[in-house]
Amino acid sequence: MIQDIRYAIRMLIKNRGFSLVVVLTLALGIGANAALFSVVNGVLLNPLPFSEPDQLVTILQSKPNFDMGAVPYPNFLDLQSQNQTFESMAIFRSTGFSLIGSGEPERVRGRFVSGDFFKVLKLKPELGRVFTADDDKPGSTPVAIIGADLWARKFASSPEILHQSITLDDKSYAVVGVTPHSFNLFSGDVFVPINQWGTRALKNRGAALGLRGVGRLKPGVTIEQADADLDRIMANLAITYPDTNKDNSAKLVGLKSLLLDGIGSTLWILLGAVGFVLLIACVNVSNLMLARSTGRTREFAIRAALGAARSRLLRQSLVESVLLSLIGGVLGLVIATWGTKFALAALPTTLPRASEIALDTRVVLFTAVVSLITGILTGLVPALKTSQWRFNETLKETGRGANTGRVRTQGVFVAVEMALALVLLVGAGLMVRTLSALWKVNPGFRSDNVTTFGLSLPPAARNSSADESRTTLRQISDRVSAIPGVKSASFTVGATPLQNEDDLFFWIEGEPKPAGHQDMHMALFYTVEPGYLDAMGITLKRGRFFNNQDDDRAKPVAVIDEALAGKYFGETDPIGKRINLEGNDVPSEIVGVVGHVKQFGLDADHQQTLQAQLYLPFRALPDSEVEGFGGAGVVLRSQGGNAQVFNAVRQVIREQNSQNIISNVQTLDEVVASSLGTQRFSLSLLTAFASVALLLAALGIYGVISYLVGQRGRELGIRIALGASRGNIFRLVLVHGMKMTLVGVVVGVVAALGLTHLLTKMLFGVSATDPLTFVSIVGILTLTALLACYLPARRATKIDPLIALKNE
Repeated sequence: MIQDIRYAIRMLIKNRGFSLVVVLTLALGIGANAALFSVVNGVLLNPLPFSEPDQLVTILQSKPNFDMGAVPYPNFLDLQSQNQTFESMAIFRSTGFSLIGSGEPERVRGRFVSGDFFKVLKLKPELGRVFTADDDKPGSTPVAIIGADLWARKFASSPEILHQSITLDDKSYAVVGVTPHSFNLFSGDVFVPINQWGTRALKNRGAALGLRGVGRLKPGVTIEQADADLDRIMANLAITYPDTNKDNSAKLVGLKSLLLDGIGSTLWILLGAVGFVLLIACVNVSNLMLARSTGRTREFAIRAALGAARSRLLRQSLVESVLLSLIGGVLGLVIATWGTKFALAALPTTLPRASEIALDTRVVLFTAVVSLITGILTGLVPALKTSQWRFNETLKETGRGANTGRVRTQGVFVAVEMALALVLLVGAGLMVRTLSALWKVNPGFRSDNVTTFGLSLPPAARNSSADESRTTLRQISDRVSAIPGVKSASFTVGATPLQNEDDLFFWIEGEPKPAGHQDMHMALFYTVEPGYLDAMGITLKRGRFFNNQDDDRAKPVAVIDEALAGKYFGETDPIGKRINLEGNDVPSEIVGVVGHVKQFGLDADHQQTLQAQLYLPFRALPDSEVEGFGGAGVVLRSQGGNAQVFNAVRQVIREQNSQNIISNVQTLDEVVASSLGTQRFSLSLLTAFASVALLLAALGIYGVISYLVGQRGRELGIRIALGASRGNIFRLVLVHGMKMTLVGVVVGVVAALGLTHLLTKMLFGVSATDPLTFVSIVGILTLTALLACYLPARRATKIDPLIALKNE
């Protein structure tokens, strides 16, 4: 074996050009696979960075309109105290805090968590301690745990942070711990015990408040057993509290499954697609090695005549191909480093565990195994062909006629390349059609020249009276609307399109008053100012939208969308009708109907059962909600030049109060693009894979036809000498190439019809067997093959019969 390796190295050095082409081809295929496997490994295969992660589950509540809804805090307490299957259980909620007094004021990501949160995860802090049960009692001393990133950014990773306090909103918290850098699945800069949240709604069994539970199962307990256990408790709660818990049940999902949120199937499909690229590279290299073996027929014949067994010749060929593949694998790891950076740049920003993607030991081992298998696959057919030659006849040969069996094998290789390339091209084509269809979807608003951001008022504002808060908000609203270039602007509270949902219960006047929540209707609600409709570009269907007179002193009014109007009023005109909102004593009159907004995504909105949407006037918020108002979202439409206009907006807001904090600034176009992140990621990678596949397939057919022309030089020279026209020779070569192409196209179409159904969940507005896509891709592939055959065919027409025969 050592002798074979040494000889293989000498042969590869001697044929540098051939070796370089093979290594680069394999490195491209292996590197692409290693790069995507590193993504799959980091996101899907690596266990969660917690102790015994398989025991961790997310606790949700299934309810009408929401299969995986939030859990009201009183329900959670009952589940926590009455269950028999959980070792421990905690609850958490995402929020935001204004961090004041530690440098420049900023808005930081926060989480309210129950006292057992870190105990459930068995998380050891980087510094200090985790929360205790006493920390999470009402009236206890305010404490907080900060994230490692915030610790480094604001406090220079100083251990003295444990002797300091931080001001969040208008409240001082003693820092008792720092989470480790690896703790990024529950992203947050600050963690605060949930009972420090000063909202009365926390005790309301009908208020979900975006709360989710996380639990650790007892050893040996399955999710199904725990689900049944919690359903038992929920059934008892439905009897005890029918107005809030009727028809509700528990919903358990493995923590890892919930965090991946459907991205798993997409990544596996993409890994399979990049595997096709490697197969095409293998076929291409096999073709090159088969062609190269032609020049070594006499070498192998002489070796056989001198006593070399056919098994030794077979092993020698495999050693050379494996050596080439291993060199390609090493170079592929370098390419994978670049490819991983590209993949991370193309990944959706919401992809979980993106920070864990790296070229670790598992990726290196994967690359080594793939390289070894690739070397065997690429060298096997050429080696077998070599071992089947009749060496006695080879030594007697003086001519250069083409070996029919070898040409046939190469033709099969080309057909396989074409088939694999067609499958990838069809997949990329379907994703192009999907993204094109999604961009054409009317979201119910116009995203051009619209900027959204969050505005947090200073801590002092939280002690303001309702009248003072209203005055402050109107001042900001009027000053922002008066900025040159701002066409319209609005504060927003509640749901925001494509970003977050908020709902409320209602019933229509004239209907019997429902006994509880479960008998009421539900709608998404948006609390907005009069400028919201123009700022968002939402269509007014009938009636009117809000004006400045629709405030807290006017009679309550509401605007509904066409989905709510169609579902609850049918053909009846809803204008002038009144609806009762839960918690309001006076019904609201419907004054307008607007177009439906695709709240849940351009591709997923129609899949949601909750479609009804309701708009309420921001200026009519009751005193209880305006008093100590902390902040809201802002949406504004400019006349162009968003950045320049926003700089003026930022200046005006800071002039109003230097401690006002602007956060999460993004254009509405960016919001829409972000909602399509998974589709854009899939399209980027599939297009890259398909382009490489098309290039390799074109090179493959070009190489085979060029080889064929070289091997058939004597035959073609005789044809020309006997009167064949240049056109006949051109067609002869071209037809041979197109036969291989058409065989590959037919096989590829059949394979694509069988495989594209795997993409069904990723497609929108196009079927997995879309005829236009298939016809277009077949045309592109055929045209590419035609161009690849053109140069060898043209060269064949220039063969001089005298020179060809003389060379023989």
